[in-house]
Amino acid sequence: MSKPYKGFEPAWVKEPAPKNSYRSIFRWGDPEFVKYPKETLYKMMKEQFRMTDEDFSHYDGDIGWDEVHLNRPCRLEKRHREAMEEIVGREFVTDEDYPRLSVAYGKTGFDTLRLREKRVDSLPDLVVYPDTTEQVERIVDYCSKNAIPLYVYGGGSSVTMGVEPVKGGISLDMRLRFNKVLGFNETDQTITVQAGMSGPKLEDTLNRAPELLKAVRRYTCGHFPQSFEYSSVGGWVVTRGAGQNSTYYGCITDIVAGQKYATPIGTVTTSTYPREATGPNLNQIMMGSEGTFGVLTEVTLRVFRYMPENRKRFSFIFKDWETAMDAAREMMQCEAGYSSVFRLSDPEETSLMLKLYNVDETPLQKLFDIRGYKDMKRCLFIGFTDGEKGYSKNVAKNIRRIAHERGGMSLTSFVTKSWEHGRFTDPYLRDTMLDFGIMTDTLECTVHWSNMAKVHKEVREVCHRLPNTIVTTHMSHCYPQGANLYFIFITKIDDAEKFREYHSSILDAIQKSGAAMSHHHGIGKMFAPWLEGQLGRTEYGVFHALKDYFDPGYNMNPGGTLGLDLPEDKKRFPNQ
Repeated sequence: MSKPYKGFEPAWVKEPAPKNSYRSIFRWGDPEFVKYPKETLYKMMKEQFRMTDEDFSHYDGDIGWDEVHLNRPCRLEKRHREAMEEIVGREFVTDEDYPRLSVAYGKTGFDTLRLREKRVDSLPDLVVYPDTTEQVERIVDYCSKNAIPLYVYGGGSSVTMGVEPVKGGISLDMRLRFNKVLGFNETDQTITVQAGMSGPKLEDTLNRAPELLKAVRRYTCGHFPQSFEYSSVGGWVVTRGAGQNSTYYGCITDIVAGQKYATPIGTVTTSTYPREATGPNLNQIMMGSEGTFGVLTEVTLRVFRYMPENRKRFSFIFKDWETAMDAAREMMQCEAGYSSVFRLSDPEETSLMLKLYNVDETPLQKLFDIRGYKDMKRCLFIGFTDGEKGYSKNVAKNIRRIAHERGGMSLTSFVTKSWEHGRFTDPYLRDTMLDFGIMTDTLECTVHWSNMAKVHKEVREVCHRLPNTIVTTHMSHCYPQGANLYFIFITKIDDAEKFREYHSSILDAIQKSGAAMSHHHGIGKMFAPWLEGQLGRTEYGVFHALKDYFDPGYNMNPGGTLGLDLPEDKKRFPNQ
């Protein structure tokens, strides 16, 4: 935190989550790391949610301190466990309570609330820790022939119920052993890794390529989602993810060069050529399949030269959302190159961001009122450039020019550096707030520039239907034709079913407004009821045809993923 509390300090949980506890599963990230709001943010939230210091002096709910104990024995026959042990080794197969629950849920608010309620809706019968592609191929073949549901747990950061084993069976935990570099080609500028490779391990390997890979220079993966520290390469690929630097490096669909899958009908290996006109692109067909066609085992990624010394940081404040959107569109359409990070916050998010990143403690705060940048109207724009020195400098120069032409005031690099410092640790704030019944969660969508204002207005109206709710919005992945809008809602709710109802109402609003229901979170089982309505019945039929081809027994990530085995009465069509 920036400064110690001067007044009352809430009873934040600052101790590490106990080993084998519920809290160690539902909290975000490093069990030793804790983050809580600074005092000015605490006071703002206390006022927003009409709470008192007394409300923050104790916990009314369960904060997950208990050790995990379940009364849910493995339902698979002994012969199936023995088959798994024969493939990966006895010590890499378990039916113990904690490992099974640790791979059962992702990180959506619905998951967290259910675990806080000790509500175990789904549980794998066995957890298996594979080591090689050949082992995964044997497991897929065995599960297919014996009609055993098969799930995959990569980093566990899914916010769409993408990893949840709703039909039991076997869950492959890729974190322990399935995380190795398989090949590096500096001439082609590619790296091939196992799908369980974590973001930090991949980036560290590339940054230290001369030492670790005998390379001539250092490289970067270019893919940095907020879940970077606790997400896997495989998770990025199967959900069609996007990192915060995507405006320059591209989303994962641009970075992937090739893939290998273990499917029920055999191994599927895609081409790694940079471009080819050989019919529909199999790389694109497989990405986004979320484990429903088979298990992703290997990924070949394009990598980029690592040149952080050329980075140019910038931040500006605009007087209103309309002007800020117009500036952002011109920056993306002026054909002078793209910045790496490109993030524009709406007025409500700007108000929060200026406190979160300590701008309220600097002389800049006084300048805003003097120069007419009013609270709850002004919009914060931050980012930085990457690439070759001249390119990086030119992009930053044109962004500055366009911002100034539209009345944007420069805030130097201070705000951007503050954002960088906290961009991977901000998710830890959710746990400390939820201990007192305050939920933070997100939804995002894709819009065109032409319908951005409409989507922004209509979705926020639905988000605000819960009293006293904070709803912040930003665009953080931008293109000449449009951008994503990322909605963060902070509200007083601690009941899983009430959260699910609220979350569903926002998804309804996104689809009714004319936006795409997901830009980079994927679909999973949570968003699946809306998917056919989003795509169209005829178009959605292509997915079913692919599923029937790759997995005719419907054993790969079953239970509603992408809606492929979802009953008709569970589907939602808000536009009808």
